[in-house]
Amino acid sequence: MKFRKLNRNTHRDLGYIFFAMTIIYGVSGISLNHIKDWNPNYVVYNKIVSTNLPLNTKIDKLDIISFLETIDEDENYKKHYYPSPNRLKIFIKNGSIVVNTRTGKAHIEKLTRRVVFYQFNFLHYNSARKFYTWFADIYGAALILLAISGLFILKGKNGITGRGAWLTALGIIIPIIFYVIYT
Repeated sequence: MKFRKLNRNTHRDLGYIFFAMTIIYGVSGISLNHIKDWNPNYVVYNKIVSTNLPLNTKIDKLDIISFLETIDEDENYKKHYYPSPNRLKIFIKNGSIVVNTRTGKAHIEKLTRRVVFYQFNFLHYNSARKFYTWFADIYGAALILLAISGLFILKGKNGITGRGAWLTALGIIIPIIFYVIYT
């Protein structure tokens, strides 16, 4: 088999095999680039409510459950503690509530996983570990092969000896410029 045909077939087949991984890493990479602008893994829900808790006194679990019933969270109670004398922190499923025991105001914060982004980031961060690490390493090696084999798909004026050389050089120069600017 000729080099170009073998190269094209390898490039094509690796592209098919790793299509999903490329989409996963691409979407996850874009979302992680903007982590200062939004939380790509969770939607954060915040709300301030008034409580029916007794003020300026130690609050017990029964009082807390009674309060949680008023906001439909009684089934989600986990535990509570006092991080400071006038603050009560209540842990609930997928969130927490901080109560000012002087004012009776409570700050509710709940998290829900972002569909697709959470799962993609889980894989991108290699949170699965174990055998997935091997698969991700194989994918990394395949990306290198895809990049190199892609250089030799076309020949002639649009290939690596023509227009492709200039575009490849541009693709090498741009990251170097950013590296120099930001370091």
